[in-house]
Amino acid sequence: MEWFEAVLLGLIQGLTEFLPVSSSGHLEIGKALLGVETTDDLLFTTMVHAATVLSTIVVFRRQIWDLLKGFFCGLKGLKVSQGRLVCNDQTDYLLKMVVSMIPVFIVGVFFKDAVESLFGSITVVGFALVATALLLFFSDYASRPGRKSIFPANEYRNGISYWQALAVGVGQAFAVIPGLSRSGTTISTGLICGVRRDVMAQFSFLMVLVPILGETFLELVGGGFGASSVGAVSLLLGFISAFLSGLFACKVMIALVKKAKLSWFALYCLLAAAAIFIFG
Repeated sequence: MEWFEAVLLGLIQGLTEFLPVSSSGHLEIGKALLGVETTDDLLFTTMVHAATVLSTIVVFRRQIWDLLKGFFCGLKGLKVSQGRLVCNDQTDYLLKMVVSMIPVFIVGVFFKDAVESLFGSITVVGFALVATALLLFFSDYASRPGRKSIFPANEYRNGISYWQALAVGVGQAFAVIPGLSRSGTTISTGLICGVRRDVMAQFSFLMVLVPILGETFLELVGGGFGASSVGAVSLLLGFISAFLSGLFACKVMIALVKKAKLSWFALYCLLAAAAIFIFG
């Protein structure tokens, strides 16, 4: 991989990670258009994903600090009363994030090889983009004003229940498929389950931090750099490109989730899928 290809792919990752159009799918499309052969090497993909996680940390630094501070300050007050855990809001929120991580952890441990085999297939990306579009359309329908949800989010602490967090986590687990947007899938799942848009805008981006950072750590510990077919310079440039573009895209997406219709992104996903089926 040449350095300019790494910059372009990092830019694609950063801009599409937070938009509900599938960053992994667009990375595969970008690789195909550039003629980059990295089918058996997921280190570059892992590194640019880590870069966008760093973007998320920067954008949500105050919220993350408040959560951590509240968690450690509330440890003394933790207790079980009448079979229920009594904790502060920050601890409750973090516990729900942990619950949301369980499905993707299971996929990562037991189905890692099966997931890796899907990368490099542009056809898989096309079908997954169609699935993303359908999810986005349905979530707009399910969350339209005036429609009663079977999961009244306002009754739940922090605007989301443990079951809703688990459902969103299942969506994230399926989104390891290239072409199935992680942000699109998690946000859509949350909206379908009755979670408010402003709640999902934050929860969706924070819940991915630990899984991707953990994946990056395992790649490095497992000697990912030594086994990589991508040079260290290309990895660094791709990381920087993804980080800077991710800062911009994250802020834009937060505003869009709160106000805009996701159906517009669904139309884009359908057009991208059609282009893959016609020209791929």
